[in-house]
Amino acid sequence: MKLQKIVSRLQKLHPKEIDLSLDRILNLCKKLDNPQDKIKAISVVGTNGKYSTIQAMYAILKEAGINCNIYTSPHIKKINERFIFNNEELSDNELSNLLEQVEKANDNQPITFFEILTAAYFYKSAEYPNNINLIETGLFHRFDATNILKQNLASVVTSIGLDHLDWLPKNEQTIEKIIFEKTSKLLNSNIIVAKQSSNKTSRQIETTIKNNKSNKLFFSKDYNYLVNQNNFFYYEDITGRIKLPRPNVNGQFQLENISTAIATLRVVKEFNINDEHIKNGITKIKSIARLQEIFEGKLKDLLRENRLLVDGSHNPLGAKVLNDYLESLNCNKHIIIGMMANKNHQEYMSYFKEITSLTTIDIPNQPNSIGGQDLSNKLIGFKNVQYKKNIFEAIKSIPVKKNDLVLITGSLYLAGEVLNLN
Repeated sequence: MKLQKIVSRLQKLHPKEIDLSLDRILNLCKKLDNPQDKIKAISVVGTNGKYSTIQAMYAILKEAGINCNIYTSPHIKKINERFIFNNEELSDNELSNLLEQVEKANDNQPITFFEILTAAYFYKSAEYPNNINLIETGLFHRFDATNILKQNLASVVTSIGLDHLDWLPKNEQTIEKIIFEKTSKLLNSNIIVAKQSSNKTSRQIETTIKNNKSNKLFFSKDYNYLVNQNNFFYYEDITGRIKLPRPNVNGQFQLENISTAIATLRVVKEFNINDEHIKNGITKIKSIARLQEIFEGKLKDLLRENRLLVDGSHNPLGAKVLNDYLESLNCNKHIIIGMMANKNHQEYMSYFKEITSLTTIDIPNQPNSIGGQDLSNKLIGFKNVQYKKNIFEAIKSIPVKKNDLVLITGSLYLAGEVLNLN
């Protein structure tokens, strides 16, 4: 209850959810003695794959005995997920105390919720100067609150695509503009660029960062992976090739994220990561709402022997890689979907092929979501579309047969609600 009250207060400090500027967080961090200048960090920017890449790095670093702090957003089930210090999530009391300290330093000055959370993360992370900070950037990078570091160990550029266009002027809602916002102000250290959805995007990233003096690694040019059918895959870079077991996460895209994580950790020499750290680490990756399979709980009980997956993808790029995974499975696929109002609903769904049924639902506790009935009306091009009020009714209504799969997707907010209900 105390934590909820503090969060509610912090959300009212600025009239806007997002106000792209660095002034407010710089002023607050100055009051906190600039904690961001006292940490070792890897920055992760991009549209998709940031969370998964961070979790892969985290798993490998833990195997190497290296303690980490992690900052990600948004949270899925509870806000504490955003604050990992010394390999542990902060408790409610710890987070309440941290936010109160930073709230006091802010002295009721206007600041967005994300900015004050970011300042709180930096403030706490300075208590662990030897830990490695894995920091996910927010909406865009250039004016994102996380972009006040003066130096870092590396910058990872995950897959970049069209998303959050409503925060850009109409005449600037292009992939070129998004690439500029995310990569033009990367620090001078190491830059690792993940696999992109097109050669055009890769070339544009390369052009944007060409004057950056960092050591640069590009997927397929400097590192890569090869899939083997016998339950393993190969990773290779200029250092050599490693035979690796299949990771404990679903989807081909996870091999791309894991390869980027490996490339990053191998290029930072002070980590001294060896092959065994990598082999063991990638079988212990924690992944919430990223093709997460539900094995038990209230919702799983409704499906019994059928597979139930939850995935928070919400943009066309996410839909594409999600459908690639679905097409690799020889079974009927039933999708339950809820989305935020500002997404391109029809384009998102256009990537899914051979869907047996499609059920739209409302996302509870999200006033900025599109109603399930309205979403159903927009997806008239799909056969077997129905609307149900909630996730329980949706699952009960699907006529699953043996080996059928049910996937819940369309929003990280929906994923969080579903996991909490389960």
